[in-house]
Formats: sequence, C-alpha cells, structure tokens
Amino acid sequence: MDRRHLLSDQDDVTGLAYQPMVPNTGQWTGTEVEPTAPPAVPGYEHLGPGYNDVPPPPMGFQHPQPPTRPPTTQWEIPAISKELANEAFVEYVSSHCCYSRKPTKEMIISDLVAINTYRYRLETFTESRSTEWASEPYNGQLVDGMPGLAPGPWDVSVSAPALFQDSETHVRVPHTASLKGCHSCLNLGKSACNRCVTSGRVQCEVCGGSGITASQERCSDCRGLGRVKCTACSGVGSTPCTTCQGRGQLLCYIKLKVQWQNHVYVQVMDKRSGLPVEHLDSVNGETLLSDMNTMVYPVSSFPVESVNAASRKAVQEHQAQFTGSCRILHQRQTIELIPVTRVHYTWKEKTFIYFVYGAEHRVFTNEYPAKCFCCTIT
Repeated sequence: MDRRHLLSDQDDVTGLAYQPMVPNTGQWTGTEVEPTAPPAVPGYEHLGPGYNDVPPPPMGFQHPQPPTRPPTTQWEIPAISKELANEAFVEYVSSHCCYSRKPTKEMIISDLVAINTYRYRLETFTESRSTEWASEPYNGQLVDGMPGLAPGPWDVSVSAPALFQDSETHVRVPHTASLKGCHSCLNLGKSACNRCVTSGRVQCEVCGGSGITASQERCSDCRGLGRVKCTACSGVGSTPCTTCQGRGQLLCYIKLKVQWQNHVYVQVMDKRSGLPVEHLDSVNGETLLSDMNTMVYPVSSFPVESVNAASRKAVQEHQAQFTGSCRILHQRQTIELIPVTRVHYTWKEKTFIYFVYGAEHRVFTNEYPAKCFCCTIT
C-alpha cells in the first residue's frame, strides 16, 4: 500500500517525510533520511562521525627538574604503646557481636613489632580534547560560520577546573555554525504519525472497529463509525518532528569536548608482615615527601631503594602513556609512611597476633580466640 493513499485531508501530500513500509506488515520502518554533511570547515575537513580525539600540538619536551631541597629524614615511626594497642583491640572486638570480650580483659601483650610500610603515589593531571559535529533545533541562535576563522581545538579558551579533579565540559567551537534543513522531516517540521498512519483516525477500542457493541447497539464512542480521532496527533495525521522540534531547520556546529583526568599510580612496599596489603588502601599514613610540579623528577635519595625504584617506574610509565595523546598539566608525587604494628599476645597459654595499622589505628586479625556461638549457625 502506498502511504500517499492514506493521507488525511489536513495534510498536504508533500508535507510529510516519507518512511518506507516493512513488507507484508503494514508497519512503517521508522527509518529516517540520512543526514547530509554540513559545509566543510577549514581545519576540520576530516572530522568523522562521533568524537575524534585531537592530540595536543607539540610544545617541546619539558624536562623535570630535581627537587630543590632534600626530603625530610624522619623515616621511622616507633611501635605504638601497649595501652594504645589494647585500646584499639577492645574497640575492634566491641564492633563484632560474635566476639567474646574475655580475651581483651585477660590477655597479656608480649611483644610489639613496628613494621613501617611505605606507600608511593604519583598523580598525573591531564587534559584531552576531541571534536564532533553536533546539531540542535534552530531557534534564532547566532550563525557565526566564517571560512578561515575557526580556531583549532587546542586554541579554544576553556577554563580549567581545580587541579587533580576529574571534570568534563563541552563548548561550541567559534565560527563553525551553519544552518541546514532537518534530515528527519525533510525541512517540514513535522513527521507522519506512526499510530494512525497519517489518517488522523484509529480503530475504536470499544467496539473493535465494527461500530456495534456486544449488545448489538451502536457504539457511542465512535458513533457507529468504527474509528475515532487519533490521540497521538490530535487527529491531524502528523506530529512535530522530534529532531528539529518542529522548526524544520538545524543549527550545525563543531562541538569540543574537553576532559580533565587525574591518573593515579600507587605502589605499597610490603615487608611481608602478614597483614593483607589491600587493607592499607583505606587508611592514611604520615606524609614524608610531597613534590608537585608541571613534571616531577623521580625520587632518587630515599633511603629505601624500593621506593626510588617505584618512583622511577611510575614517572616513566606516565610520561610514555600520556605524552603525545594528551597534555600533562601537573604532577604530584607523595611518599607516606603507614604505621603497622604487629601485636603478639597470650591468652590461656596460647599465643595470638593482631595488627594495628594506619593513622586511624584500625585492627586486623584472622585468628580471634573466643568467638560466640550465636553466629556459627549457617
């Protein structure tokens, strides 16, 4: 069936965008006419569909400078006192309903071993830019397209957020805007109603289109006609185009997406203390070194060589990963000393251990000797 034979009196034959039918179904495919490309903009001729990453222009390699002052030499933190170790353990046990309090009252702490653990962290704050063609309904906005005046993606001024915070913004590239007819509705501002197939009327749901009810009376809803006004289009057979919002025209322009990302490299120098390393991710330590610059220099004078090696590896990896694909705005590296104390205690002539770690004095143990029976039933 040709769609033009189903047009209502309210619509002109040329007033609707044509959408083909699915064979033998009587349903419209819903496909739209492919959009045509906006006028080419100098410098953006090869802009394809979707966002296209734009590497920053070469600025010359910035060689990081060694720190101007040596880091602090306070590398050790003594073990915590027995009183603090006991207090932390009591608080830990109190937070577990199935742990008996007896060991905390009767235990004898026999040894405290300080196992100072270092955490190296490198943060690299980068900016990346990408562009794509975008469009929006034309409502009288400024059309500023002027050949040869569009700035390059990295020449567009954008305010940067606070350092080391992820953020994203989208801006219109100046002098790239142009007008174009809407491809969805062929510049008409309206599309055929998919529910009534442009007729403005649909089958009556009360009588099923027969015009007569089950009691063999004339249907009052459709007055015996079998069809009622389409509520989707208010009976006019067409609906405003959703692409151009009924305007018939689109404002096309190049949209610039700017992303700021904070890339973090973390390595913990574990001394095989027995404390699972992942527990250290959520605690704080004492900052021994903090170095921030556009490009940082690898740490080389730390008395623990594994920390120096971690710094060299991190700086090299970030430079190789981000130089060229995006712009490195700032780097920051820190070394933290995370206090870890292994506590040995005896209770009922047996020896057990637990760990007190982090500035928060959290506790970990996997062999608490007196668990209640309330939680043993599964």
